[in-house]
Amino acid sequence: MLKLTPIFNQEEPLYCQLYNYIKGEIQNGNILATTKLPSQRSLAKHLHLSRNTVDAAYQQLVAEGYVVSKEREGLYVVELESDYFQTSHVKFDQTQLKQNREQEPADMKYDFSYGDINLKDFPYKIWRKLTMQSLDEEHGHLFFYGDTQGELPLRTYIAKYLYEARGVKCTAEQIVIGAGLQFLTSIACNLIGRNDLFAMEDPGYYRVRYLLQDHGIRMKPIPLDDQGINIASLKNSSVKAVYVTPSHQFPIGTVMPISRRLELLEWAKEEAAYIIEDDYDGEFRYAGKPIPALQGLDSHDRVIYMGSFSKSLIPSIKLSYMVLPRPLIDIYRNNNYYVQTVSRLHQHTLQLFMESGHWERHLNKSRNNYKKRYEALITAIHRIWGDSVNIYGASSGLHLLLEPNNNMSERELIETAKAKGVKVYPTSIFYATPPVNQPAKVLLGFANLAEAEIEKGMELLKIAWFD
Repeated sequence: MLKLTPIFNQEEPLYCQLYNYIKGEIQNGNILATTKLPSQRSLAKHLHLSRNTVDAAYQQLVAEGYVVSKEREGLYVVELESDYFQTSHVKFDQTQLKQNREQEPADMKYDFSYGDINLKDFPYKIWRKLTMQSLDEEHGHLFFYGDTQGELPLRTYIAKYLYEARGVKCTAEQIVIGAGLQFLTSIACNLIGRNDLFAMEDPGYYRVRYLLQDHGIRMKPIPLDDQGINIASLKNSSVKAVYVTPSHQFPIGTVMPISRRLELLEWAKEEAAYIIEDDYDGEFRYAGKPIPALQGLDSHDRVIYMGSFSKSLIPSIKLSYMVLPRPLIDIYRNNNYYVQTVSRLHQHTLQLFMESGHWERHLNKSRNNYKKRYEALITAIHRIWGDSVNIYGASSGLHLLLEPNNNMSERELIETAKAKGVKVYPTSIFYATPPVNQPAKVLLGFANLAEAEIEKGMELLKIAWFD
């Protein structure tokens, strides 16, 4: 044992390094079962360490069951199933980690990510101040479990905002707050019935498609036409729920007209089916007024409305909400196993943010800034390419699709752009049934790029794709 000498670094506590070293030697079989470990004194002297360091490492090995203490005899290695461990112990020290990072590709100069937002204009000082208010002793009740639907004052403000901004007709009692769209969609599936056949747009948000698949829910993709989801295909599908993005179809960007919305609602009424309406970025429209939500037209309790603060506030807060039709909210309340997944402190901070008027001001500022970036992107595309490219999804949202018409495949578009330091995103992942013999398109998000950066990124894409 005293011939085994670990190499120590200055980045990690010595006892952790010693513990990891001995554990690795045991796992690899270099220290055999029933072997007696050196005494604390002898090992400390051999390695020039303190006895406390060796004792701490030994105690951790005992706690995890790698060694056992025998009274008046010492510590002995226990017999383990060697098949569970690799034959060689790989040590990752800080130098190796640094080398690995250096081998990673450098960040792109211009990343047109569709999941990002502009954080430079976020009111950090105001949010910090309101967060500290939520931590005051008078709000100590927020440290306990709260309402499974979320804090009532916040739900009241959300209901007021939804009616004024999106035309959603609901009460606070119909709103359920949850940690993200996927979590709430999972609950909605439970309430509707997981044995039923679900449908969603094709193309559509792939994370929802994977969510349904992972939950063992049968899912039927429904194709789109120039007005949104194809009603004729939906009628022939025998589904009991459909997931749609009517105000800004993701990813194509189609706005569902009123005639199609009424057709969809009539289908839901006749089939006693539910419509899951995802209004993921309905706040952002740059020509005319925002398109009202589909839910506001529903008079038969067939629409489940989904919304989120991820795009309009900050993604990491993971604060989303759904408005349940009255029959489903009753089912939700009768299922007492649901718990609230969003921090009550964050909920209270957002409540203060909304009631003090900061939310409306922040949303208006964000809308104006995103409009400038959208216009910069459209202007750059027309200036650089003219009519030689096709644009899909203009006038709203935080992304659009670009079809260069240069005979490149999607992969070639992405790789040649990457070689010039520009990151663009595929559209094929959003299809359950990928299209055949169609020109390739890429997805461009613009929320987290300044106008000058958008301009330079487009110029580099021209070089990558046409020069």
